[in-house]
Amino acid sequence: MGNRKVRIGQVVSNRMDKTVVVAVETFKTDPLYKKNVRKVRKYKAHDKNNDCQVGYKVKITETRPLSKEKRWRVLEVVSKGRNITPLPQTTDVTNNPTTEGR
Repeated sequence: MGNRKVRIGQVVSNRMDKTVVVAVETFKTDPLYKKNVRKVRKYKAHDKNNDCQVGYKVKITETRPLSKEKRWRVLEVVSKGRNITPLPQTTDVTNNPTTEGR
């Protein structure tokens, strides 16, 4: 059996059951301008125990097709980053100072 590809990336979504979306960042040098160009590719990976949280750095490897878009699985959690959760957006109209004088 041949060698399977291994990538290291950051978990950007874990909303699906037993699936995480991992963003893998690569840098290539532009042949003309000699500047580093950043490319981000997202992979859907199988997370058997739902252990991964948003912000974790994980190692993923190729595997057989598990679903329509899922062809990778999580090997290990390299480091546990901060769990980034967006703050809920609330709009409170009663305390808005621009509408009080009307």
